[in-house]
Amino acid sequence: MRIALFSTCIVDGMYPKVAKATVDILERLGHEVVYPQGQTCCSQMHVNSGYFDDAYPIVKNHVESFEEWDFDVAVAPSGSCVASLGHQQPMIAERKGDDDLARRANQLASRTFELSELLIDVLGITNAAEQLGSYFPEHVTYHSSCHGMRLLGLGTRQSDLVRTVEGIQYTQVEGLDQCCGFGGTFSFKNADTSGAMVEDKVANIEKTGASVCTGGDVSCLMNIGGALSRKNSDVQTIHFAEILASTKENPLKVNGPVSLTGGSK
Repeated sequence: MRIALFSTCIVDGMYPKVAKATVDILERLGHEVVYPQGQTCCSQMHVNSGYFDDAYPIVKNHVESFEEWDFDVAVAPSGSCVASLGHQQPMIAERKGDDDLARRANQLASRTFELSELLIDVLGITNAAEQLGSYFPEHVTYHSSCHGMRLLGLGTRQSDLVRTVEGIQYTQVEGLDQCCGFGGTFSFKNADTSGAMVEDKVANIEKTGASVCTGGDVSCLMNIGGALSRKNSDVQTIHFAEILASTKENPLKVNGPVSLTGGSK
């Protein structure tokens, strides 16, 4: 297949190793990955903050940037951004009276998958060790991000793949369905509430005894990782794409302080 990478702005700007890991996984499976050059933000943060008029040109740019490229499906290593395409972009276009853009946005959203969705539902990957050669000998727990869980209905797809990685010891966190408190601008506008929520999440993560907390949205992992860092915790946060991309021949190193782009410094 020819697969277009929707990198998302936070991955592109702060966690580029997650995008690289996504490409490595897909190319390992024999697929061609292309990168629509004009892509920027999906407009999620604008919509969530009520800036609907400002979101419209961003939605238009996203749709047009991907329409310029020939591909079978698109993929993003982010449940929240993929959810935004179907949940928010058509609404913004309709609100502006641009029914044609709303139709095209819906069409693009129907062809854009979160990474675990693509791997399991489209490409038939159910065993990361056997089908991807994934190897990661660490004690891991998992955070289920809200958009992927509630809007996309990902269920256990991400954690199911992580559990099948060779060498992993997996322990499920208490309160798996509880928000980490990030919510984009929510963490700024409601800092006290957000801080209390992430403290609860971090306490539950540390109870597992895991050395790594993984998940499918780097924004949530950034929030959790920041709270862990403030406690001088040894637990590290790593996107599940990096774990799936790790192999015996080229293992992901996690010993020592973790940089913003994942892995060790």
